[in-house]
Order: sequence, then C-alpha cells, then structure tokens
Amino acid sequence: MDMFTRLKSAVSHVIPGNPLSRDFDIYGQVASTGPSLMWKVFSAAKKSTKEEASVFLFEKKQIDKHHKRDKEVIIDSLRRGVQQLTKLRHPRILSVIHPLEETREALAFATEPVFSSLANVLGRRDNMGSSPPKFLENFTLFEVEIKHGLLQILEGLGFLHSDAKMIHRNICPSSIVLAKNGTWKLAGCEFVQQAVNVTDQTVNTPPEAQPNLDFMAPEYEITHLCGPASDMFSFGVLMFSLYNQGKPLFENKGDVRAFRNHAEELSSVRGSLLKSIPNELIDHVKLLLNTEPTIRPDAAQMAQIPFFEDMACIALQYIDTLYQRENIEKSNFFKGLPKVIDHLPKRVGQQRILPALFKEGHNPNMVPFVLPSIFTISEQSTQEEYCALVLPDLIPFFKLREPIQITLMFLQNMNLLLSKTPTQQIQTYVFPLIFAALEADNSQIQELCLGIIPTFADLIEYSTLKKSLVPRIKKLCLATTVLKVRVNCLLCLGKLMNQMDKWFVLDEILPFLREIPSREPAVLMSILGIHKVALSEAKLGITKDVMANKVLPFLIPLSIDSNLNLHQFNAYSSVI
Repeated sequence: MDMFTRLKSAVSHVIPGNPLSRDFDIYGQVASTGPSLMWKVFSAAKKSTKEEASVFLFEKKQIDKHHKRDKEVIIDSLRRGVQQLTKLRHPRILSVIHPLEETREALAFATEPVFSSLANVLGRRDNMGSSPPKFLENFTLFEVEIKHGLLQILEGLGFLHSDAKMIHRNICPSSIVLAKNGTWKLAGCEFVQQAVNVTDQTVNTPPEAQPNLDFMAPEYEITHLCGPASDMFSFGVLMFSLYNQGKPLFENKGDVRAFRNHAEELSSVRGSLLKSIPNELIDHVKLLLNTEPTIRPDAAQMAQIPFFEDMACIALQYIDTLYQRENIEKSNFFKGLPKVIDHLPKRVGQQRILPALFKEGHNPNMVPFVLPSIFTISEQSTQEEYCALVLPDLIPFFKLREPIQITLMFLQNMNLLLSKTPTQQIQTYVFPLIFAALEADNSQIQELCLGIIPTFADLIEYSTLKKSLVPRIKKLCLATTVLKVRVNCLLCLGKLMNQMDKWFVLDEILPFLREIPSREPAVLMSILGIHKVALSEAKLGITKDVMANKVLPFLIPLSIDSNLNLHQFNAYSSVI
C-alpha cells in the first residue's frame, strides 16, 4: 500500500557503506529497532523483481564511543541476532529475504516490508534522524490492534518454546516490528538460546549487548537461570506497557543495581500498580509477573484467555490463516466480513484486511465474495486513500467477465466507484466494463446497466457517447427479445438526450425509432417520451420541416395502434 510505504523519493539514493545498495533501491527511513534501536530500517525494493522489502542498516560509527572490546561484543551480538533470525521460519517471526552482509562501515540485511517497530509506535524515536516519519505523529494503536498483536506474539513464542525449543530472552517493544500489513512479528533475536538450563551471561557487557533490563524476569538476577517462563514474564511487562503509554512496570535505565532492587520488589506487586490495564487482564498479568516461574501461564494458555475472544480479533486471526482454508470455508467467512469491517477502525480495514482480500482475488471464483468487503472499505476511505490503496488492485477485477456476479456487483456499486475513481480511470477502466455489460447475455445485467448509465452521463466524453455508448444501446434495443430490456434502452436514450446535440438527435436517434420491430404499449410510450424530450429541449430545436415531414408522419400512425388504451392515446394526441 502506497500509504504505508511513505517517504519514498522519486529517485532512490544510495546510503554510504550499505552493502545492499547493489541489490536494492533504498528509499526513506521508516523505523528503528533492535537493542538500543541501533538498526535503522529503510523502505526498499529489490532491483531484479521490484518486490517491496525493508533494508536494516547498522552503522558502526554509532558505537565509536566504546572501547574496541565492547565494540566487538556489540557487533558480534548483532551478527548473531541476524543469523538466528535468518534460520527461524514462522509466520509470526520477521522473514529475512537477503542475508547479512558486512563492510567496514556497516552491517545490513533485508526483510519483508516493515511498517514500523513497536518501540517507535509507542513513542521512542531514537536513531530516527531529525525528522521521523509523519505517520508516527499522533499515532495510536487501536484496542483491536493491541489484542491481535499480543495474540500474534504469543503464537511466535509458542513456536519458539514448543517447536524450536528456544527462548527469546528479550521480549520488548524494540524486538517487535509491525509488518507492512500491520501484523506484529518477533525480531531482535540477539539473545535467543536453546531452552536447556540457560544461564544468564550479561555481566560486564555494554548495554547495547544486553537484553532490555526493564522487561527481564527477576530470575535473571536471583538464580541466573532462565527458561520459557522468563519470556512469559517479559510478555506480561509488554502487556502492561501497551496500556501504560509504552512505559514498563519499572524503569531501570540500563542500571543493573536498579534491576536487582526492582526484582526484589516484584514479590509484593500490588493491584493498584496495574490499574492502567483492562480489568479482565489484571489477574492474568499478575500471574505472568509472579517471581516464581512455575506459576506463570505458558504461551498456549495465555492465548486461550477470554480477553482474546473478541469478534474483530477472531476475524483478523481467521484472515491470517486464509491460505489454509478451503474455498467453501472462505466464502462463508467473507459473507459476514462487511459487518465486522463496519465496526473496525478504518486503518485496520485498510492495512490488515484489504491486502488479504486482493490476494484472494487471484482466484476469479472468489472475487464475488471479496468485493462486498472491498466496497465497504472503499466507502470508509477518502478519495486519496481509495486511489492509493484500493484502485490499483481493483483494476484487474474490472477486466473479469466471469463469473457474471462480478459485473453485477460493480454495476450495483457504480455510484461509489464513480464518486471515488478519477475521471481518467473511469474512461479507461469503468466504461469498458459498462460496454461489456450492455453486450452480455444476461438480461438482468443489461437492465441494471441501462438504469445506471444516465446517472453519470455528464462524465462521459461526447465522442465516447456518440461513437461507443449510443451505438451499443441502439444495437441492444433492436436485437433483444426481452421487452423490459428494449423499454429500458429507450428510456436510457431519452435520459441521455440532454447530452446530445441537435444534429445527432435528428440523424441518429429519431430515425432509429422507426426501426424498432415491436409495438407493445410500453415501447410505444417510450418512443413518445423520446419525442417529447426532443420537442421540449430548446437546444435540440426541432424545426417545422422536420416535424411536418418526419415526426408527425411517424407519430400519427402509432397513435391509433390497437395496443394503446385511452389514456395512452390521449398522451399521443396531446403531443401531436
């Protein structure tokens, strides 16, 4: 989404010392992440495929203040973190698409597109330069984003603890990134270790090479042993900080002594300290913050608490697993999705749901099921957002002719499309859809199309009206065997006449009426209506000669047609 790949410049620039500049076009910085937020994150695109990506860059000059030994410790830690992240493959762990490369000046690697880091979103702007991205100004996480984000982190922890048999050891906002589609992903793997009798070894190391003390479990200090439960403690502090303006329970500011003191205070944590978090979370967070690791719930248990049993959260979870579902399951889900979207914040619909809907659209049979939700999000969006986020991916759908429900839905939502789509795109993509609808074999589609054409007649260029639209309507009117379609063709032409000039009406419309093969009352009254418009519109200026030689000789025989009732005969007589 263009809205979420901000700060791109027209010409990509090369960052000095970045070894990935050979393979990627690198644009503006979007985030900072990792220990002490030392990694700068830039939006990028792979040169060979134009695929969107993010480039992570660590500039070694950031740590020039340290002694040589400490520099090596910090750089080794960052290298280890990227290598570990590259090995781990899971939907809830940030995906590396280009391995770590190193020069004398920098370390760099590339990942799937990143929107921001959780630390940045919560207010930390370290290593972001003098002008952080504008989208971070007044950025606030919505409740559903927090719930679903926490659930995604629990899934990532469940994979690490149960499948990979590892512990993260640094669960905190700077280790979590928000992917371009808004999903929360675990990163920051500098301190990941196998979960077997792990002994903490952060003594005498620089702060940049240590886990975040504000989120560390007390056993790191008390017993110097840690395990999966230690990550769950960190997760508890993370939950608290999300509802406490990004601030943890205790702020140690990198001071190990302060960490020791606060570790001792944890045994008497009072409920009043947790008043900022929702009531239904307090008891669960208390368990997570217990000094006894065996009392803390594991990731699977936390994922089952009622706090996450929220309709919007469940819907977002389902969207994350669409690739695992059968078409019949997905179609049933999509039928109810518009009602869920109505209750979601606009950004969540645009960022989390829209990309998944368009991805499903690669299967034409699924398009009729995803279009209602796309239209719902389009209604919520401004025209600028619609043009940036919806229209580019909607254009391929305009070209689909099967299944027929696709055309039907576009016609039913034509007012929305015309109000949001720029004039140039209407000419290029919407009009061909309408022309195809007129030529369809389905009378329902034809009737619907004829009914909506007059609503946007003023948007149609006159040359398009004369050369493309009117000829198709005339052809349909003569060829159809369905009375309602023929009548609607005539009504449509009558409503379009105020867009026509005098000579076009005289040469193309009035002579055409003589060719109509049937004489049902509805057809005769529609023919009369067209003549009334021609006579009443001053700009059309039907002359006396035309009336005497062409109009009256045609109307008088029709007025005495046996199919007309008295009221209809009187209508003809008044015009004559």
